[in-house]
Amino acid sequence: MTDDRELWARSLDGDTTAFGTLFERHADAVFGYCLRRTGAWSAAEDLVSVVFLEAWRRRRAMVPYGASVLPWLYGIALGVSRNHHRSLRRHRAALDRVPPPEPAADHADAVVERVDAERRVAAVHRHLAGLARRDREVVEACVWLGQTQAEAAVTLGIPLGTVKSRLARAHRQLRTGVLADLAMEDRSDGPQSAPPGPAAPARRTGPRTP
Repeated sequence: MTDDRELWARSLDGDTTAFGTLFERHADAVFGYCLRRTGAWSAAEDLVSVVFLEAWRRRRAMVPYGASVLPWLYGIALGVSRNHHRSLRRHRAALDRVPPPEPAADHADAVVERVDAERRVAAVHRHLAGLARRDREVVEACVWLGQTQAEAAVTLGIPLGTVKSRLARAHRQLRTGVLADLAMEDRSDGPQSAPPGPAAPARRTGPRTP
């Protein structure tokens, strides 16, 4: 199979077929990253188009990391997802020139999968919300994307040592948060006191009335 470097070299000469092969190869991975970043399926679908439009526009400035362009594509996805509403407005005119895909039936299983995916992403976002943005982005690269620390440095455009220090700090903070969640669950799942029964009748201390 032709590696990314060769396809990218052909793209530099304007070979749209080679660039289309790169799109097919990496679009799902970029979509997954954008979904995790935005928490919204429709926004992630739009951002994938923006990412590859940006990649085509900036193709002459890119040097593949190893045999893959994916770390560089993740870097573009990170940038456009930071403020995706503004990015989408800027690229809407370009997207309008691209013929829309054939509509696909929205079957019930696909709807359930979409809702479930968004729910899982929302749960992850709650755990990451307490991190500083810079630390969170390192976690996303190394955990969500499964990148090595060196690849994450390429994606984020920062030194390798910075990746290591931010990842260690995020790990400590996330561990504290998870332990707090577990402690809260233990308290909520513990034995509950029985609800009070009906009040006993008051004892009478005086003489009975005949």
